[in-house]
Amino acid sequence: MSKPLNPRRSRLKLLALMAIFAAPMMVAWGMVEWRVGIPDSRTAHGELEPAVPALVEWPLATRPQVDDDWVLAFDCTRQCERLADQWWRLHRALGREAPRVTRLRIGGVGRTLPGERLAEWRTTPTWQSPGRLWVLDPRGQAVLTYAPEADPRQVLDDVSRLLRMNPRP
Repeated sequence: MSKPLNPRRSRLKLLALMAIFAAPMMVAWGMVEWRVGIPDSRTAHGELEPAVPALVEWPLATRPQVDDDWVLAFDCTRQCERLADQWWRLHRALGREAPRVTRLRIGGVGRTLPGERLAEWRTTPTWQSPGRLWVLDPRGQAVLTYAPEADPRQVLDDVSRLLRMNPRP
């Protein structure tokens, strides 16, 4: 024969079970409301520029073939040889992830480095600046942008993180 259920004990169990499920929601609400435990810093070193259109909308004389890769597009109208070499070295530093990235050099004269696609501005857009680097996702959307004096190690860190967080399908 089973023992009769104690209503007081059953209520305590129910309240404990409800508290277990409600406590994380209350803690999360408190963190958001009072900004406690939420990091204020950002992890990307580049800048977000929503004004930059998708690659298919760029005013380029010819459409480069990028094969659904991530793209490192850089303006090569100033200090072209230095920038081309810098981004070529960064591309090699990606190691086994390097085939997922295409380098697109826009403008400039001189020899092309291995794996580099070339394009020319048909007209200069308002958001373009000499020496700027844009990191584009496989859909052609600008994810991050960097000034010409950006530290290549920080760019490598950002690109590596993007590739790690977005594995190949």
